[in-house]
Amino acid sequence: MTIRAFLPYADRRLHIPADPVGAVTETVRMIWDDMVDTMEAMPGVGLAAPQIGIMLRLAVVDASDKRGQAIRMANPEVLHSSVQFRSHEEASPNLPGVSAAISRPRAVTVRFVNEAGEVEDRDFVGLWATSVQHQIDHLDGRMYVDHLSPLRRKMLVAKSAKLARR
Repeated sequence: MTIRAFLPYADRRLHIPADPVGAVTETVRMIWDDMVDTMEAMPGVGLAAPQIGIMLRLAVVDASDKRGQAIRMANPEVLHSSVQFRSHEEASPNLPGVSAAISRPRAVTVRFVNEAGEVEDRDFVGLWATSVQHQIDHLDGRMYVDHLSPLRRKMLVAKSAKLARR
């Protein structure tokens, strides 16, 4: 079990797009395993590789009640989004101590390369959909605070920095 450290919000790697994954290799599987361990230790419902300094388009999500249902994704992309939105309080270990309500499509269809190295299209609804979209944002060099007004974003970043100094 390997738990990885999170990059701080100011790290530029969190603000640039991650590189596509060429193939699902043993190294990729090991990274996914570390990501699941790290996500469970938070605890959280998703994690993208750039959050721990790995600049590959890899993500894991597990919004199940029982846990242990993590979906491992390489190169995820949203194919379809519902017109219905839902709001959810989102946070990130890269910006600790703060959160904000973000409105996202309630359901999405996502295409990704799965653990077996096969292309898969899967529908996600509710918290699963929110988490997948949140992780794809990370892979695109965005964070949930980028959905907020510049003033609200600045306030949350400053508050997180202040909490970190304590």
